[in-house]
Amino acid sequence: MTVIESPARVGDSPLVRILTPVPNPHPGYFAKIESLGFGGLKARSALSMLVGARRRGQLRDGARIVESTSGTLGVGLAYVAQPLGHPVTLVVDSELEPAMRNLLCALGATLEIVDRPHPEGGWQQARLDVLHRILAADPDAYWPNQYDNPDNAVGYHGLADEIVAGLAAQGIERAEVLVCSVGTGGHSSGVGLRLRQVWPDLRIIGVDAVGSTIFGQPATCRVMRGLGSSVHPGNVRYEMFDEVHWVGPREAVHACRSLARDGFHTGGWSTGAVATVAGWAATRWPGPVVTVFPDGPDRYLRTIFDDDWCARYGLLAPPRTHPHEIAECGDPAECWTRCEAVRAPHPGARDRMETAR
Repeated sequence: MTVIESPARVGDSPLVRILTPVPNPHPGYFAKIESLGFGGLKARSALSMLVGARRRGQLRDGARIVESTSGTLGVGLAYVAQPLGHPVTLVVDSELEPAMRNLLCALGATLEIVDRPHPEGGWQQARLDVLHRILAADPDAYWPNQYDNPDNAVGYHGLADEIVAGLAAQGIERAEVLVCSVGTGGHSSGVGLRLRQVWPDLRIIGVDAVGSTIFGQPATCRVMRGLGSSVHPGNVRYEMFDEVHWVGPREAVHACRSLARDGFHTGGWSTGAVATVAGWAATRWPGPVVTVFPDGPDRYLRTIFDDDWCARYGLLAPPRTHPHEIAECGDPAECWTRCEAVRAPHPGARDRMETAR
């Protein structure tokens, strides 16, 4: 087998100082603008997962790659897989924006569209059920399994290194706080643990979506996509987080729109959620706060940036400007909520406290 180590260039996104006063005026924080990097945020993990699988002989030359995605990883996989010579089948759901569907098809991916959520596991479980049927019919196909594949997190070590270098270029020796959205757990654990090796006292804040089960809340119907989960991904490193915030769609919409008006750099649900928490954190800790804006605004022009759509979901009402505080992650979190007692929500979650600290 011929292993291609660098089938595509990824990363090199700019590190930008954000001053937009969301949720309140703040002294500024730094954000990696991943929509302006080669291949986008998840091309980093896609490259790591595919090259790792080829090295181990799990991914044969020309074999089909099959993955479940809400969109962004699909773009990364298509970007990386084409030079490696692998066709890509993506299992998506009917709520995926038409613009993203068109983009994925334009990039050469084949789409399998799920039309109804699983009664307990939501869209993610429904997509995974279809994915397993595809794998059963094609023994040579390879599933990267972004939820549990450790190469997912490894792919973001370069992003952490870019943050260190970007701050150093501005004369800043260290960050005090990292704010990361949490979905599969890949970029939060990859960036967080790498930065903790450089800055052992770094405070890490996880950002989840209201209605997500990742940190122990019950699953509910979620408007927000791209962060949160209806399953418990193995890549989430619970012991790494000093606190977690669940952000609601009103806060995310307000943040995205404010960023677009005042600072140009904006994006979708994950970007709005981390911007809300990073702005809050910048008023609470004196040292530099760093976050990652996972994507840009293009796929959200008919949702977050559409007045009629937002009005239909009641998302134009004034957002919260401070989080509600709860003592335990299992306590109700029905709005923007903060908890400092982060624990794994189930016995099977990995506990690697010594490695994380």
